[in-house]
Amino acid sequence: MDIDYIENEVSLLQPPAVQRRRIRPVDDAHPFDLDAYISGYSGRTAFDRLVHIISTCPTLAPQALKLAFAQIEVLRDPTLYQTAMNAYDAVADLPEVQLPPSEFCSVNTVWCEEVTKKNQAERTKLEVELKTYSNNMIKESIRMGHRDLGDFYRATGDYTQALKHYTKSREFCSTSQHVLDMCLSVLELVIEQRNYSHISSYVFKAEGALDTASAAAAASNTAERDQVQSKLDFAMALFHLGQANYEKAAQLFLKIGPPDSLGDWIGKLVAPGDFAIYGTLCALASMSRSAIKSQLTGNAIFSAYIEQEPYVRDLTQSYLSSDFKNVLDLLERYSTRHYVDIHMYSHVYDLTNLIRNVAVVLYFQPFQTIRLDRMSAAFGWTVDEVEKEVVALIQSGQIQGRVDSQNKATRKVDHRAELFARAIKTAAEIQSTNRKLLLRMRLQQADLVVKPPKSRREQDRAGDLLQGD
Repeated sequence: MDIDYIENEVSLLQPPAVQRRRIRPVDDAHPFDLDAYISGYSGRTAFDRLVHIISTCPTLAPQALKLAFAQIEVLRDPTLYQTAMNAYDAVADLPEVQLPPSEFCSVNTVWCEEVTKKNQAERTKLEVELKTYSNNMIKESIRMGHRDLGDFYRATGDYTQALKHYTKSREFCSTSQHVLDMCLSVLELVIEQRNYSHISSYVFKAEGALDTASAAAAASNTAERDQVQSKLDFAMALFHLGQANYEKAAQLFLKIGPPDSLGDWIGKLVAPGDFAIYGTLCALASMSRSAIKSQLTGNAIFSAYIEQEPYVRDLTQSYLSSDFKNVLDLLERYSTRHYVDIHMYSHVYDLTNLIRNVAVVLYFQPFQTIRLDRMSAAFGWTVDEVEKEVVALIQSGQIQGRVDSQNKATRKVDHRAELFARAIKTAAEIQSTNRKLLLRMRLQQADLVVKPPKSRREQDRAGDLLQGD
């Protein structure tokens, strides 16, 4: 199966107008500790996040570039130097950004030459081994040879070849456990590349292999099954997040087991604090209050993730207590933390808008009439901003009401009352018509109806006959 990879350079070489919209400040109003943040990651994901920070937060770009260069020497891909410098130069070229030239970080050419030689030697060795196994028709050895080559190409940054060898090993899998290992390797690869559209197919394959492997294994492997299931839930949650299906993403994020159930994926792909942000923002944007109370605040396992990001607890409590001004303030204050996340940044704007819209709808529900100045105080907006938000929600059908621009008030439209009023009016009209019919019938019975003259009746009858012809 062919997969279109999302290379790191794609998001870094966008037009300047797109880059400016993504730039986030780092100051007292938008705090962000880069060292504490990046310490939760390792390997390629740490480098990818540092490159994303370079393109998102110019204030931190020099520091992030130094950390990225240091991280590169832990990996096995010398081309990452060029990737980091391209990202830095793209941000430095923006007119409103002033950064020192990237030459302040030097490339370790000696290390690059050594790693290139080692990579070449190891690739030759692995290819020779695979060819030998293929000639000898040793099925298990061929599978392991493709797996090792897939790991090698992934470590050296050749993701196309890595996927090719991972999927090729499927033909030589003899047990369900082998299929499961192959699916998990591919899932790590596509998650690392943020290629969300291909996650679901491998999750379904992995779930089928997991059920088969669990049935064949002893009951003592329950912990191992839970660990694999947590990884699959996380992968599917990212798939739904990538598809902007926030409700399903929230349900899966809140379903994930404790941090130790994810094994080496913690740090390698994601940090515990990320789950708190992913799950909470998606839940606030898509779930009802009762569901949030039962599945989020009442979730003991998810509370362990929230402890990594304490402001998330304040955000949830403010939302449940209808302190919407504090909710919006917290979303703005920690917006930089949200935008620097490589999985969340493209959804932060939409999630923030959804949470704001839900907050306005919830504030509006108990009242029949609301003055816009009171709403402005509750949300920290100007009266004109409140009016604009309310009008947009009325037009979208989320609020049933009308805005009185002259008196700066909003009145709720009770469609149920209007329906009853129309029904009563129609019933009164039917009743009046029936009374008139009954009166006419009684007048005819009492022979009190004045009949037209005989000549007039004959003329009317003749006219009816002519019309019939």
